[in-house]
Amino acid sequence: MFRLVTLNLNGIRSAATKGFEAWAEGVAADCMGVQEVKAQAADVAGRFESVAGLAGHFHFADKKGYSGVGLYTRKKPSAVITGIGNPEFDAEGRYVEARYDNARRKLSIISCYFPSGSSGEERQQAKFRFLALMAPHLVKLKAEREFILVGDVNIAHKEIDLKNWKSNQKNSGFLPEERAWMSELLDGIGLVDVFRTLNPHPEQYTWWSNRGQAWAKNVGWRLDYHLATPAIAAKARSEHIYLEQRFSDHAPLVIDYDFTL
Repeated sequence: MFRLVTLNLNGIRSAATKGFEAWAEGVAADCMGVQEVKAQAADVAGRFESVAGLAGHFHFADKKGYSGVGLYTRKKPSAVITGIGNPEFDAEGRYVEARYDNARRKLSIISCYFPSGSSGEERQQAKFRFLALMAPHLVKLKAEREFILVGDVNIAHKEIDLKNWKSNQKNSGFLPEERAWMSELLDGIGLVDVFRTLNPHPEQYTWWSNRGQAWAKNVGWRLDYHLATPAIAAKARSEHIYLEQRFSDHAPLVIDYDFTL
């Protein structure tokens, strides 16, 4: 089995103070995608270069304390790619891809952090620009290789994916345009929302606002995904959203696949 985790850390140093590293030891992942590292190379050096025996590969933001993604891997990749080739978003540290290519197959594991548009119209427009770039990028990738993209997509796709969907239809993360983009990714481009193939139940969330009693009342959103090409998605066997401890305002999403690297 191949165990793949995704977790928005909301700051790797902050998550570490809340037991993230000890949890990572216990979960025994083969690969772990993390987002919102909120650190620079100097902060990671000698401290977070490896976690739970997994070697880290990172794409840091230029701006301190902002964004940044990582991919922790047990097996050394054949190649690591950072960024999508766009200056605006590559400066924000949003994409790292580990390739595991051999004579039999081409396979990528990707950690990606999609922009949030919740702070205002300027960032919402940036989010739309990012979505417009990512769709063709993923189409091209799918034509060449199998992949699983994990990360915080900052979109709840359907009504089942957030508690208060009626009151959020004009809010970033559940806008019609965002949901349509996600539908096209799945129904048009043909990627698979792996979690939903395994778990069709309501009230399955990965993010809760720090306002009010959102966590206590499970007033959440499902923003964190495993998005995979169909052949790899078909190998998914079990899923688990880890809720026993909190390292972040997001929860880890763990999925086991019936293959090995």
